[in-house]
Amino acid sequence: MAAPELTSLRSPRVVAARRLTKRSFRGKERRFLAEGPQSVREAARHLVEVYVTPDAAERHADIVAASRAAGVPVLIATDEVIAAMSDTVTPQGIVGLCRFLDSPFEEILAARPKLVAVLAHVRDPGNAGTVLRCADAAGADAVVLTDASVDLYNPKSVRASVGSLFHLPVAVGVPVEQAVRGLKDAGVRILAADGAGERDLDAELDQGTMGGPTAWVFGNEAWGLPEETRALADEVVRVPIHGKAESLNLATAAAVCLYASARAQRAPGGCRSVTFS
Repeated sequence: MAAPELTSLRSPRVVAARRLTKRSFRGKERRFLAEGPQSVREAARHLVEVYVTPDAAERHADIVAASRAAGVPVLIATDEVIAAMSDTVTPQGIVGLCRFLDSPFEEILAARPKLVAVLAHVRDPGNAGTVLRCADAAGADAVVLTDASVDLYNPKSVRASVGSLFHLPVAVGVPVEQAVRGLKDAGVRILAADGAGERDLDAELDQGTMGGPTAWVFGNEAWGLPEETRALADEVVRVPIHGKAESLNLATAAAVCLYASARAQRAPGGCRSVTFS
């Protein structure tokens, strides 16, 4: 393996990359960093450059080869340089410089989505990334982060998504009223997830009301959804607690709700059911 090309923390490339730890610079440059082999591998279509230590380049030779084959520069860097670019205590030795990839909300609506996760007032970046990962796993068509939610490109959000950020359309900065109105106009039913909801998720499933296009609205980790946001929804739905737990955290509740919709939509008569002739 060639000797490191990036050895100084004062290198213009390193300085520019380190600046992307701040939201203002990410927004100005429309660039962000993705750490770790899984994120860099999934980011392939959005990569600008890849920075990797000699050891990591050997461990992840497939990523290095694929990046170079796609015309993406791969720069060998020292451990110190990679650590300076990383947001983790124990960096994995590889970082990708990526272009912003959020989608216009209008494009999401035009695609006639069947399942959408709307993050309203979600402030914790780890939760945002985890909900995005859950939405991806459940087969959602899109995720919408409202203007009151955390930055999609926060390093913790990117890391918590474990590559799912690169798998499905995500709109950012959409006012919650605009998101709900647009989705309703597109024929999507709006369900607000709230522990104090009048409707029960099990009852919704039993009554067969969840097979159509649906958007779940998830609120703040600490105080849930404000009344004005709850009022926008077609129904406010709670996940039933059958045991003695006081509540579910945001990401767990989101996973339960999204998978409930995914199952209902794939059942006979659901909007994702397939008929074979």
